[in-house]
Amino acid sequence: MNRILLCLAIFGGGVVNWSFAGQPGEPSRDEAAIRKADEVYVKAFNKHDAKALADAWSPEAVYLNRVTGADVIGRVAIAEQFATLFKDQPEIKLDLSVQSIQFVSPNVAIEQGIAKTLAPKTEPEEEEYSAVFVRREGQWLLDRVTEKANEAAPCRYEQLKPLEWMIGRWVDKDDEVDIETECKWTKNQSFITRSFTVAAEGHINLSGIQIIGWDPIAKAIRSWTFDSDGGIAEATWTFKKNRWFVQNKGVLADGRKASMTNVIKPVDQNSFTWQTIERTVGGELLPNIDEVLIVRE
Repeated sequence: MNRILLCLAIFGGGVVNWSFAGQPGEPSRDEAAIRKADEVYVKAFNKHDAKALADAWSPEAVYLNRVTGADVIGRVAIAEQFATLFKDQPEIKLDLSVQSIQFVSPNVAIEQGIAKTLAPKTEPEEEEYSAVFVRREGQWLLDRVTEKANEAAPCRYEQLKPLEWMIGRWVDKDDEVDIETECKWTKNQSFITRSFTVAAEGHINLSGIQIIGWDPIAKAIRSWTFDSDGGIAEATWTFKKNRWFVQNKGVLADGRKASMTNVIKPVDQNSFTWQTIERTVGGELLPNIDEVLIVRE
């Protein structure tokens, strides 16, 4: 039964990080809505309407500045970012080429594509981007956008190398559930993605994805998690006493604040233990989740 509780831990940092209680509904209609939001966004950019651009983002959205590596957080800061850009480059234009839209839950989608910026007397600049969309009150809003670092930007591999042992497929099975997790490097080894499925009686009941990266401002490894019910969380990773402590904070779909600490202890190259402690929901302290052993497939 403890393994089932693992599946229901909604915030990232352990092998099973979020609850996905269902599969995306009507993806074709939602995909069309997101593509329409892209069109509106490009029009606002090309009109240099910083406020309209900021309104296309969720209130707590994060934009990762590809030049400075800094996080720009919230609509006000994002509007200021674009206003400064338009002042410095009064003739800049934007063109987007959407390559894929993946729904990881009914209310969360990840869009991959290429953004091209155009300005007179300069060569067009193309950047690969990854955008996380969240649905709020029926509207698809940008929640986080990252762009591929330019050639001069420092590589994040060295900062994430301590987690390289996680790359691969991992399993945790018993008579009731079958949990499979896969960790991969993104292009240029700038991020690690972690996806999982939870199957019971041969049917997949839960699935999810997490992004782990280096925060150059905080100088720490951080992760971002989304669940199918609309909950959102972020975490900071620290290593001490031969263990990773992943401190998560977030908000559930019903608005309640939640937090937990996941403890990951590498045993060898093919196994590690995972435990959840200090769990709270809405200010109420919940029981710890017992330590379990996860093995490489």
